[in-house]
Amino acid sequence: MREDRKLLIAYYMPEFPVPGATLPVLEALQESGADLIELGMPYSDPIGDGPVIQDAAHTAIRHGVTVRGILDMVKLAREGKGCRKITVPILLMGYSNPLIAYGGDCFMSDAVEVGVDGLLIPDMPPEESVDFLERARGFGLTVVYLISPTTPPERIELIDSLSTDFSYCLAVNATTGTGKLDDAGTDQRIAGYLERVRQHAKKKFVVGFGIKDRERVRSMWDLADGAVVGTALLQHVAGAKSPAETASLAAEFWNTLK
Repeated sequence: MREDRKLLIAYYMPEFPVPGATLPVLEALQESGADLIELGMPYSDPIGDGPVIQDAAHTAIRHGVTVRGILDMVKLAREGKGCRKITVPILLMGYSNPLIAYGGDCFMSDAVEVGVDGLLIPDMPPEESVDFLERARGFGLTVVYLISPTTPPERIELIDSLSTDFSYCLAVNATTGTGKLDDAGTDQRIAGYLERVRQHAKKKFVVGFGIKDRERVRSMWDLADGAVVGTALLQHVAGAKSPAETASLAAEFWNTLK
């Protein structure tokens, strides 16, 4: 993460809402200024996600998206096949079961080979992932852990020490896209919470969950090192009928955030 600028990070679920959309959307997001892209790995029971991302995950599964398929799409994106060459960092975000089924070391080796930069696995507690973390570091993968508004200072320090480059702060204790960030009381609580993170974290941290427009992005930039937008992006492209329309809508939305 660069020292001199705030990050605007996109979360996108592959092949949503139509098959063939992934590579055009990656290109659109990169060309529109996304600094980093999180690709969701769909899972049938995404307990940490709200209805929008749950629906996107189920749609992706219906469209045949698998972990291996996502890796193949990343490879094409890095090679510039099917889109302009994607050079921004790519993180994969998803649940542990599909990775266990794939085979941990095999997955990490294949991920690095195709150009994945890092992983965010929400259902893998830091205290129980020492072996996973060491293996990921051995493969050169960044690992990102989550901090919530109720995380105590000593655990913030633990998570900060384990996250490779930066941590991901949940703006609210809620599933993705369902938290409300629209009242002064919430703003004050978030500001206090992120100030607490700043006091106890040595590495950078970004904020996600409930960030949907330029105003909210800028307010998070005042408090953290980056903002993650996912649910609002998926909502904006949900009605697309073709890969090209999906990419156009993704670019349209992303340009409103800057």
